[in-house]
Amino acid sequence: MKFTVSQSALQRALSVVSKGIAGAASMPILTGVKIEASEGSVEFQSTNGNISIRHAIAANVEEDGAMVVSGKVISNVAKNLPDSAVTIADDGTQATVSCERSHFRLNTLNPGDFPEFPDIDPERSIELPSELLTSMVDKVYKVVSKDTSRPILSGVLLTVENNTIRLVATDSYRLAVCDSNTETSDSEEAFETIVPGATFHDVLALPSMTERVSIGITASQVVFSFGSTTYVSRRIEGNFPNFRQLLPTTRNAVVRLDAQQLAQALRRVSVIAQSNPSVRFDADADGGVLRLSASSPDQGEASELLGVEVEGESMSIALNFHYVLDCVSAVSGDADVELELLSSMQPAIFKSYASINYLYLLMPVRM
Repeated sequence: MKFTVSQSALQRALSVVSKGIAGAASMPILTGVKIEASEGSVEFQSTNGNISIRHAIAANVEEDGAMVVSGKVISNVAKNLPDSAVTIADDGTQATVSCERSHFRLNTLNPGDFPEFPDIDPERSIELPSELLTSMVDKVYKVVSKDTSRPILSGVLLTVENNTIRLVATDSYRLAVCDSNTETSDSEEAFETIVPGATFHDVLALPSMTERVSIGITASQVVFSFGSTTYVSRRIEGNFPNFRQLLPTTRNAVVRLDAQQLAQALRRVSVIAQSNPSVRFDADADGGVLRLSASSPDQGEASELLGVEVEGESMSIALNFHYVLDCVSAVSGDADVELELLSSMQPAIFKSYASINYLYLLMPVRM
């Protein structure tokens, strides 16, 4: 095998498949990248058993062939090479990498031992705008559970129906829901799947992402296809919690406030709440103010008043300021946010309405 590509194209291709490279503790073959050259293109593949990625680039191929080389090593080589043409050749036991005055000889593994790329034939697929999808995933990703004992909560529920995209995530302490209208390639039949949160976040951040991405589902896999990249991940099986059942049907107070002002005030008050992340929210319906306060036996007390619009009763609730900041950062592009309250021991609900509608439910802490 022998081919020549630009340093930038090689580095970009390796960065695309890097998420699929297994850790050092896994089988040696899974720590490698399979590189296969044929007919003017080179395809890069990686897999760690849970996800598989392949990406192709154009190249000057002098000799067809395939090899497997350490993903970590060749990635480090590629990113440190000068911005020039890179020639890679394989003699069956070692690969040579040459770029101007730089030359490397890298040990290789048998490409026949590398797992076959999954045979993907999606039962259903839908094409969506990647920029919109990326913005929506960013709004719910922090809410995805890191608890491996409940795999269903480590996923993001994706539904598309009547040209409405909706994403839902929860870690049982909080819930994030966002939806937006968009034209889809198939709006007649509803599309629904649970995508691992880390997968959703990583795939949309790949440098090869195009304007639109196709998402397909098989019995056990979710398949992302865009440009010359295919990203396959295991689906999360099971029934996602019905988020509508978690939402209170009534409210006793609605506080309308500026998201940026809330974030700035919360960061100042929370300086005192480092050992105890509880911040108290006191909404005064008569005075039209929201008082944020925190106290610590070791550090002291802090409070700040915000001018707001309060509809309904005066209410008080204590919330984890870390979780509130996650919410506010998710709606930072919007001017206003609504805080709906029912009681001090019932969930608080933050809402914002824009091109992407956002709902964030947060369980209170004891005052």
